[in-house]
Amino acid sequence: MSLLPETCRRIDDIAARAQSAGRVPSLALAIVRDRAVLHFAGAGEQPRPDPKTQYRLGSITKTITATLVMQLRDEGFFALDDLLYRHLPGTPIGGITLRQLLGHVSGLQREPDGPWWERHPGGDVDALLAELTYEKLAGAPYRRFRYSNLAYGLLGAVLERVTGTPWGELVGKRVLDPLGMKRTTYHPVEPYARGHVVHALDGSLHEEPRPDTGAMAPAGQLWSTVTDMAKWAGFLADPAPAVLARETVDEMCAPVVIGDLESWTAGHGLGPQLFRVGERVYAGHGGSMPGYVSHLAVHRRSRLGVVVFANAYHVDGAGIQEVSLGALTAALDSEPVPVPAWRPPAQPRGEAAEICGRWWWMGREYSITADGDMLLMTGPRHSTRFAREAPDRWRGLSGNDEGEVLRILRTPEGTPGRLDIATSLFSRDPWHLA
Repeated sequence: MSLLPETCRRIDDIAARAQSAGRVPSLALAIVRDRAVLHFAGAGEQPRPDPKTQYRLGSITKTITATLVMQLRDEGFFALDDLLYRHLPGTPIGGITLRQLLGHVSGLQREPDGPWWERHPGGDVDALLAELTYEKLAGAPYRRFRYSNLAYGLLGAVLERVTGTPWGELVGKRVLDPLGMKRTTYHPVEPYARGHVVHALDGSLHEEPRPDTGAMAPAGQLWSTVTDMAKWAGFLADPAPAVLARETVDEMCAPVVIGDLESWTAGHGLGPQLFRVGERVYAGHGGSMPGYVSHLAVHRRSRLGVVVFANAYHVDGAGIQEVSLGALTAALDSEPVPVPAWRPPAQPRGEAAEICGRWWWMGREYSITADGDMLLMTGPRHSTRFAREAPDRWRGLSGNDEGEVLRILRTPEGTPGRLDIATSLFSRDPWHLA
């Protein structure tokens, strides 16, 4: 499926204006859906943008590190509420949890000590841990959102210690290879865009170094292309079970903390950043490294996303995030919502057949219909999907009653008489109010 011509023209205009006003040598922007590029817009000539040219991801890397953490959690290597000292013994900041590190609510300062890690070759995990002192805690956990690159360096150290495998190898084997992201690499591979600082006075270009950041690599090392990032946006919207279960990605994209308590337009999950634009919420992440800025966002419900790269340390004026979210919003506003084909539902059997139909609670009507092997209960501002876990017992998997138990209360004759959901009793009788 391609975009409408008027949508493409709007995206082309956004890219051209961002590159010109932002004074960046090269800007690549793509609208993506279902792991594919729907429309690519490039502007600038140093280099001429191409969907297969690498740019540095910066902190978009953190979403991949977070995915590794959640994989190993699901496999039983650790729990998110494990204290850090359990996996990095002897650390003076061991009283914070993996969950707090993932969501940037650990209280850790933003950067490790020493020279600016983004512009200098990094040391190994032992060197990173040797620099840790209690003073790295700049605030109490969960006091407020405090973005921390150091937190993701420590998560990478945990991954290496519990698996015995370097972070870079884990990324390739566990995430990139299963998703077919062959052009996402630890070091740049030609063709790749050289990164620059654009001088504010004369517009001259100053090429930036591209160091191996060592133990801080989990915070921002990776290089990738628009084509590969389309696959990553597709994964965040529609997870691949070989990498992570949908329920785990949903958990990652649920808000842990709000970053701006006045306007509530920015938040953070367990890895992904969350952006609210109007009545929509996007999941993704921004990134920057010397000479590069990047941004990825996806509207998970529609599966439409955006990828933006520029090979300068700043996009003057709007900024890379505003360009990215503006392009995605323009595409969502312009494109018709895909309409799924209607298919006859599977006929319910057993308990499902017994309780499908109309139910009433406090004078309001609710409906239960079969949804594959599950049940869907809908009503006034209510929708819950239930799965059977035992005779006469169903568990809410999503919606208003997620996690709650639906119990079938039978009459002496053995037929369903009431449904008990978290002590609310539903009846076939519209006049029943108990």
